[in-house]
Amino acid sequence: YRGQQHGSSSNSSTKSLTYKVDDVDSSNNNSHDDNNNNNNNNNNNNNDLSYPNRNHIHHLSGSRPAQSLSSSLTSSSTDMDTIQNHLALLLDAKPYEEMYEFCDFSIADQNEAAISKGVQPAASSEYKPVIQKSITYIVAAVLVNDRGEVLMMQEAKSSCAGQWYLPAGRMEPGEDITEAARREVLEETGLHFEVTTLLGVETAGGSWFRFVVTGHVTGGKLKTPADADSESLQAKWIQNLSELSLRANDVLNIIERGRQYTLRGVDEPWHLQQLPAIRPHNKLLLRLVILCRKKTNNRVHVLISEKTSAHLPVCEINPTRSVHSTLKKYMTEIFGADLPSHRPHGLLSIEHSGKPAHSNDGSCLTLLVSIRVPLESVCLIDKYSWLEVESGLGEELLHRLGKNLTIPLSVIR
Repeated sequence: YRGQQHGSSSNSSTKSLTYKVDDVDSSNNNSHDDNNNNNNNNNNNNNDLSYPNRNHIHHLSGSRPAQSLSSSLTSSSTDMDTIQNHLALLLDAKPYEEMYEFCDFSIADQNEAAISKGVQPAASSEYKPVIQKSITYIVAAVLVNDRGEVLMMQEAKSSCAGQWYLPAGRMEPGEDITEAARREVLEETGLHFEVTTLLGVETAGGSWFRFVVTGHVTGGKLKTPADADSESLQAKWIQNLSELSLRANDVLNIIERGRQYTLRGVDEPWHLQQLPAIRPHNKLLLRLVILCRKKTNNRVHVLISEKTSAHLPVCEINPTRSVHSTLKKYMTEIFGADLPSHRPHGLLSIEHSGKPAHSNDGSCLTLLVSIRVPLESVCLIDKYSWLEVESGLGEELLHRLGKNLTIPLSVIR
């Protein structure tokens, strides 16, 4: 899949799409990289931060012991207000400015931890994402009309000529996600469209990402065989995909999600229209919004890093490992060897800006995670603490734990 323009080129990749970050329940003893048999947990249960018995705990050798029990935020009220304002912006998928480009657990830190355990690091501590060199970003568009037909294109490349696929392709230097999606759809189908929302993000390793979007056709002329070129042979609106010879089946799940989103009922809960936030990053970052309830007052608390100054926890994504692996290592850095039962739900926001070209090819994914035991029983490593958020903000954060209320993050294995 790494070298292909439109993602995986074989049908075998479809099996790997069944393991998703927003479906992980870490109360079992498997790591985030292990296969998961509860892929639909998040779709069937909105996880109201109830407190199950803590029967299953991760045990990871070599981790530091917790230095203190959970504590309240010691920063100023200004810091608290700022963080809550940042959370409100993230819930609206909007970027915000910070004094620093925070990173609490860099690749250099990860490498140091690996060396201390006798493991040779695979990623350079100086890694920098550069499009077409050290990072691959793919865009794919799922466009569905009022009849439930999906826009498909017929491949022109010699390796898969005549087969069908979604309009998709690699982002180019200087492009943002929506610009790349509009360009690919125009080149391969002849149609103009307005991007309205992200549908999902897929990742393979830590240096291959596919951003799936949807939207509305606004103009253009549907490409016919007479318009065939090196980009595609033709494009069609298709109802029954089984009638086509598909280039790969890895698009079936995201097409189904696109149909569900487009044809959803007015009362069906879905995330709001959510576009990538335009904010430049020169690293690949994973920001965590970790929720936990305090049993004594049932109030929602959010985990805060107090390294440098108070902020939401952020780590650097290791380009040689899966995002699941990076997540688990960072959670261990925060909580120590005994990870509390928790569940990653999906993405609240994606930040990226390709401008200027080759200078800001990083991105930041903000992942929502719920802790499934009371705050009083959770141990933290030093420099992390809990912030009790205002009740209205807490209720909104809890609401986003529900089905289809975050952007799915899927790992292709």
